[in-house]
Amino acid sequence: MKGIILAGGSGTRLRPLTKVTSKQLLPVYDQPMIYYPLKTLLDGGIRDILIIVAPDHAGDFLKLLGSGKEFGCKFTYEIQDKPEGIAQAFIVGQNFIGKDSVTLILGDNIYEDTFKDAITSFKNGGRIFIKDVNDPQRFGVVEFDKNNQAISIEEKPKVPKSKYAVTGMYIYDNTVLEKVKSLKPSGRGELEITDLNNLYLEEKNLDVAFVDGQWFDTGTFESLHEAIVFIRNRELAKKKKE
Repeated sequence: MKGIILAGGSGTRLRPLTKVTSKQLLPVYDQPMIYYPLKTLLDGGIRDILIIVAPDHAGDFLKLLGSGKEFGCKFTYEIQDKPEGIAQAFIVGQNFIGKDSVTLILGDNIYEDTFKDAITSFKNGGRIFIKDVNDPQRFGVVEFDKNNQAISIEEKPKVPKSKYAVTGMYIYDNTVLEKVKSLKPSGRGELEITDLNNLYLEEKNLDVAFVDGQWFDTGTFESLHEAIVFIRNRELAKKKKE
């Protein structure tokens, strides 16, 4: 199993903070944002990780993370010249992935849960992780039938068919490399991860798992603040127990 952290993009929703640095390098309490998705991959046993970055701040990521030796793993870096959708990560990273399966996590997503079992038990197909949220229209939304089986995923719907949003971690088998080549850019000019997930769903080969603990998509000021407060309180509680 290979791992990818997608840390490209321009972070426009967090301007002016992201005028001088990458969103994924912003502090979330006492650590850079990217440390949290990195820990999720490491906790899942993944030790070979590709970090996809925007060209403007590539050197900053290299300076912060280095070769991966400090973290007990190996880092490879690739530049995403222009952010054209989450699914583009599999085109940028196809040589890195090779013949393996891959876990992709977004560099601005923070999970309370650990996913060791979900990663180590994976065999084939695709696996996504969903969470009930108050603002599903910001995300890909899963529609269920009367038997609670996922039947469709819609990207940023104006009228969501459920409150279950697809969060920013995805596990795929090696067929993802062929599937992503069949995708066409959406109206936003992006290769949508929702379209990729729907290909697996059409094959009846998409496992939909639930996120139990807190999850933060820290791409807005509100969610970034919520994540900082949550992690601060968690760390202070740990210190009191010590």
